[in-house]
Parts: sequence; C-alpha cells; structure tokens
Amino acid sequence: MYVSELDLRDFRSWPELRLELAPGATVFAGRNGHGKTNIVEAVYYTAHLRSHRVSSDGPLILSGADNARVSATTVNEGRALTTHLLLKASGANQAQINRTRLKSPRELLGVLRCVMFSPEDLRLVVGEPAERRRFLDDLMSLRTPRLNGVRMDYERVLRQRNALLRSSNMALRRGYQDESGAAALATLDVWDAQLAAHGAQLIAGRLQLVDALAPLITSAYASVAPESRPASVHYKTTIGDIGTDSTTDAPRDSALFEAAMLAELGRRRREEIDRGTTVTGPHRDDLVLMLGDNPAKGYASHGETWSYALALHLAEYQLLASEGTDPVLILDDVFAELDAKRRERLVAVAESAEQVLITAAVGDDLPSNLDDAVTARYAVTMEEGVSTIERSDP
Repeated sequence: MYVSELDLRDFRSWPELRLELAPGATVFAGRNGHGKTNIVEAVYYTAHLRSHRVSSDGPLILSGADNARVSATTVNEGRALTTHLLLKASGANQAQINRTRLKSPRELLGVLRCVMFSPEDLRLVVGEPAERRRFLDDLMSLRTPRLNGVRMDYERVLRQRNALLRSSNMALRRGYQDESGAAALATLDVWDAQLAAHGAQLIAGRLQLVDALAPLITSAYASVAPESRPASVHYKTTIGDIGTDSTTDAPRDSALFEAAMLAELGRRRREEIDRGTTVTGPHRDDLVLMLGDNPAKGYASHGETWSYALALHLAEYQLLASEGTDPVLILDDVFAELDAKRRERLVAVAESAEQVLITAAVGDDLPSNLDDAVTARYAVTMEEGVSTIERSDP
C-alpha cells in the first residue's frame, strides 16, 4: 500500500500543495515549524480521521480560511482510490471516494492504513489512560471500521447520560417516590441500557485487539531493549474481571460484558448521581503497560519509555502487515530522539515497508544505512508564514 498523490488546500501552513509520491522512502527535511510535519499529518488524518497532534480540527485549517481540503490517492494491490476530505471550520466535515459523496467521513476508514512514529508517542507510556485508549481505538477502527461507529454511538449516549445526571440531579436524588424523580430515573434506565449495549461491544473489540497485540508488544520490546525487564500489557476495565482474562482462549462475549456493565451501573448509580457523571464504562478503562512486576508509567527510565513507545508501534505495524498489505509507515522527527540500537530496529522495519514518509530537521538526523531506500527528498521552507517545498536529488 502506498500514497501516490497528495493534494492539500488551506491545510495548516499549506495554502496549496500537490505531491506525486512513490513506493520507497520519501524524506521531507526542514527547520522545525516550517511545515514538514503538516504534510505527514494530512496523510495520518486521511487514515485515522483525526490529527496526532491536536484534538480538534480547527487548528488544521489555515488561518482566515473557511475550510481545508485533503485529497489522497491510495494504491493497494494495484487498485487506486482517491479520497477527499473537506474539513470545515463550522458544521460537519464532508468526504467522498473518487466522485462518490459519502454519508459520513468514517466510511473512509480502511482505505488507507498507516502507522506513525512521532515524539508525541512518549505520551502513550507516561500520559493519561485516554492516550492509550485512543491508540487502541484508532487501530481497532482501521482493522474493523464498524467498531468506529460503535465508539461514536457510545460517546453520543455517554454525553446524553452525563447531561441527564447534571440537569436532573435534584430529581434523580428524590427517587421513585417523586413524580419528576421517577421520570428522570426511567430516562436514566434507557440510557443505561444503550450505554451498556454499545460499551460491551467496545470492550469486546478492545480485548480482541489486545489479545492479538500483547505477544507482539512483548516480542518487539525484547528486540528493542533486550537488557531491560520483560514487557507485558493487559486491559483494565471498570466493569470487573468478568471475561477480561488475557489468555488467548478467553471468551470475548459482548453479551457477558453488557450484563456486567448493567450490573455495575446499577451498583454505582447512587455514586454517579452524587457526582453528576458516569464513572462506569470503557471511557474509564486503560491499557496497562508493565515492565516486569511494575507499571511502566512511573517506573520506566527515559530510554525504557522510548523503547516501550517504539514497541507499541512496531507491534501495530506487524499486526496490520500480517492482515494484508504493508501499511504506510510515517517517521516524524524520531531519529534524532533514538539511540543507535533503536534506530537500527526502526530502520529494519522501514527497509521492509512498501512506503515510508520521513520528516527530519536536518539530513544528518537520518541513519546512513537508510540512504539506499530513499527515492525522493524534499526541502521544506517557510516564507511569511506560508510553507514552500522543493525537490532535491535522493
């Protein structure tokens, strides 16, 4: 799989950009803040429908513009599909494949698969659980696009349930003996049922993914940091341990999770009414990263943290590659952060990938043994706040 064309309009610092890309490694070199990462961010957005740097789409639109456009042609086993995304400053984004308008941008999921390594990856290890949940959900959506819809439905119900807990808090406290309290509690019952139904599917999907990822993460970490403690991962959920055992033959029955979640929602209802928010469900779960007998967060050295972040993405890449064609590999300003051993491991993956997109502040940041794989180099500069690009010889 590779991106053959990338066309941007009013995206970040690029009023206009049109690139023809090829298999092999393409390098974008330039000073920090000049726009090279914006190019690979557009590719990442096409695959994941979100940025790896910001949580909303507003910063992706060039200052003063009403919208931004990202078009990419992806070639997969000889078949080319062109995706178009219109990111709007206000209102819903729009998407199409070739000339067909789609009902929702999420229908683009799966057309392009990519794995990105970036300095932000350290947050996967040292950051909050939301970072690790996002890692799981992004990968899960690439493998099974239907589950992205489940996640969005869950988040919609969660917002509505939380709104009820806040807006009808006094009525909920009065209970079934009060008319308004009984009505509010009946509505809460409805949201509980929907939250449990969507949440159970989300938990089951994440657990199936962790089942596949866990041995790959352990192996990848051992190859990157053989002198370190062994790495392992497990999924921690707020609904208890029912059906969440990490053994490969453990059941992943969403009906079991749904029943467990309903029971936990009932058990903690008074607490949630008192707090005015939902404390049970996959939005509070975590992917726990272990080093030996200790959690990596708080116990890993800086080098071990980088190794763990690298192992997570190496496992992600290996899993996607095992299920079909190689995903596009994006290496965003990471070589300068890695020691020789970690560079060597990453170069081995890059050399085997069909397409690699690399950003670097200076050419010296790139390992010399990657030179043979480079098919194109671009110099990215900025003039008066606008990015420009010029191709140079590989």
